[in-house]
Amino acid sequence: MMLIRHCLVLATLLLSGPVLAQADAATLPAPEGAVKLVVSGQIAATNRGAEAHLDLDLLEPLPGHELTTSTSVTDGVNHFEGFLMRDLLERLGASGETAIALALNDYVVEIPLQDFYDYDVILATHMDGQRLTRRDKGPLWIVYPRDDHAELQDIRYDYRWVWQLHRLEIE
Repeated sequence: MMLIRHCLVLATLLLSGPVLAQADAATLPAPEGAVKLVVSGQIAATNRGAEAHLDLDLLEPLPGHELTTSTSVTDGVNHFEGFLMRDLLERLGASGETAIALALNDYVVEIPLQDFYDYDVILATHMDGQRLTRRDKGPLWIVYPRDDHAELQDIRYDYRWVWQLHRLEIE
């Protein structure tokens, strides 16, 4: 009888382990600094209701990524630093097909999530070694590797470069 009880306890722990791990993954720490990005919609990891409120400290642990490319709104070639959009989506457990991106200036555009998996699209925090601010398209700017793929020089992609990004709705 004792052996059966131990087996049941062990089975319960083994089966609940992945559930507990998923619950931990679905909970983000609360932001301690100014919120720079709010992500809502079809995401698993949240920290304020059904949304993920992210400050720079919560974004910093994502693997860094660098990109050098020209843009349609700056002169010459610029060097961007930030993190891959797909890493953010994976961290938040995002599912869906579209991200609706909203900028501080009320610009709104729909971006297929597939873009973030087909290309190394970054959410830039720095340009040419300087942290992006509201005055220079920051604090967050969606940047495509435009010079690496001829198809990204199409104007349809230029509309997806959202500077002063502050909200993503995943659908």
